[in-house]
Amino acid sequence: MVWQNKLIVYVDMDHTLCDYDSAYSEYQREYPEVRFPQSIPGFYSGMAPLPGAIEVYRWLQEQDRLAAFVLTAPSLKNPHSYMEKRLWVEEYLGYDVVNRLIISPHKDLSRGHYLIDNLTEGKGQERFEGTLIQYGGAEFPNWAAVKQHFERLLS
Repeated sequence: MVWQNKLIVYVDMDHTLCDYDSAYSEYQREYPEVRFPQSIPGFYSGMAPLPGAIEVYRWLQEQDRLAAFVLTAPSLKNPHSYMEKRLWVEEYLGYDVVNRLIISPHKDLSRGHYLIDNLTEGKGQERFEGTLIQYGGAEFPNWAAVKQHFERLLS
């Protein structure tokens, strides 16, 4: 395997790579009668990237000692989320990253060294075998802080 001797880094999508909150607010305004706006087709593929997310993901991908993957949970309210998340990855991260996209509601089943996620529990994050980096938390409030962490780690 290409990543056999590398540190495996998983990166979540919703609230981490993607601006879920803005999409949710927009769909709530547009479809006030829908209880779960994320259930509407187009929700996931239409999310904008968070500031710095694409650049830092690409930077992680370029590091010789790292193997970056996208690890995201599907929406149980929207079966289209599987396809839409795949389309989002292709549009913003490129076709080559589609091969590094893992969609699973059980993030703890993926073996690796780091998981960058906004949540600390709920989809298996609390049982992840490696180090959980809570994106948006006090230590890693933005993508610049995440990049700094990995720069220090690799130096």
